[in-house]
Amino acid sequence: MTLYTRLTVLLIAITTVVALLVGWFAVATSSRADYSSLDNTINAVIASGSGHPLTTLSSALSIVQQNNYDVTMDVIGPNGKVTQIATGDVAMTKSPTKSDVTRSIGAIRSSSDLGGFRYRSIGIGGGDYLVVAESTSGIASREHQLVERTVLVGLIAAIAMGVTARLFMRRDLRVIKQLISFATSVAHGDVDHSIPPAIGSSDIRELQTALARMVQSLQKTIETEQRITEATQQFIGDASHELRTPLTVIKGYAELLSNTQVTDEQRLRALDRVQREVGRMDVLVNDLLFLAEVNEVPILEGTSVNLSTTIRTVTSDFATDHPQRNVTTAIQDDVWVTGRGEFLERLILNAFGNIARHTGETDAVKVSLFIERTRLVLCFEDAGPGMPESSYGNRPERFQRFDDSRSRTSGGSGLGMSIMGDIATSMGGTMSTAKSALGGLELSFSFPYDATPPK
Repeated sequence: MTLYTRLTVLLIAITTVVALLVGWFAVATSSRADYSSLDNTINAVIASGSGHPLTTLSSALSIVQQNNYDVTMDVIGPNGKVTQIATGDVAMTKSPTKSDVTRSIGAIRSSSDLGGFRYRSIGIGGGDYLVVAESTSGIASREHQLVERTVLVGLIAAIAMGVTARLFMRRDLRVIKQLISFATSVAHGDVDHSIPPAIGSSDIRELQTALARMVQSLQKTIETEQRITEATQQFIGDASHELRTPLTVIKGYAELLSNTQVTDEQRLRALDRVQREVGRMDVLVNDLLFLAEVNEVPILEGTSVNLSTTIRTVTSDFATDHPQRNVTTAIQDDVWVTGRGEFLERLILNAFGNIARHTGETDAVKVSLFIERTRLVLCFEDAGPGMPESSYGNRPERFQRFDDSRSRTSGGSGLGMSIMGDIATSMGGTMSTAKSALGGLELSFSFPYDATPPK
């Protein structure tokens, strides 16, 4: 049974029970009032002759005629003979007995032998008794009518409640069905399925919002797992590919060193080459591990970093270490970015390291930091030889080198550009290359601008 049907049945049942309870209370109240009125009539007739036995009968007849009471009056003699004095609209089928008289002196009674009547008796002298009785058939008929009406009203109310409930719940339950269908799709892996709109009651809107947050969290988890898997696979592939060459060189020189006929000069040259290959492997492994760390998890949830201060500090250190260069800056003050400070510093150091490695010792350098609309832009320009024209505008691939002079032995690991690009991507930014106005390479990074620095 669906929730829609359950709620409808529940509301119909509650409405029916309430209607029956109200009807029962109405019937009971009406019956009590009718019986009270009937008893008052009998008591009024008895009271009219009370205290005057000789005139009791005449007084009772008089008040019955005056008020047109619908009562039956019988006189029972000492020998049990019954004389009917007055007859109501409903005649008694049985005559009262002395036992009925005895029980009803002083109080109104009803009994099975006088079914359908309430009665009371009073002594009228000479051993005779007057019995005043009134039929309860009218009350029973009215009770029956009230019960029928109550059942009818309850039935109508239940049907009306069912129809109203379905009309009011239709939209909410339709949204619930849509949310169930959406949750089923998500359970089957379709996390890109659009969530139904937040309409209906506040509870439904809260359910939709909670489900949307759950799916967003699930999507982030899936993306993170995919990123970790890709980073792991990339690391394994890169390591196996790039470590093959230095390991081959080390293996070759190790075999040379094992030869007892090599000269001291050859041995020293071999040891030097092995040490250089080990150092290169150390740099390569560290760069690969750093790239894996950057790509494992996003760092958008980092802290706010004053990029203006960071870039000024690193640029000043670079200018101090390279006094022969003309280093100029155009850095806007108080520019903040959301990220991890150590990653940003690594990006800047890599950019300067790239300049130091691939440009002349006296080539000029310019560093710029400015805000452009909703983005901040960080540029590194040099007056070096630059890159081939066909390479500008594209993000370099891992281990890509652009000329023969940047060999495995004299150059870096080939991961400097990749490290900078991956850091920028993990912060929601981009990296691009272009021909510099100084004649060499321009590295440009664009990041989301954090316009509300921390207090």
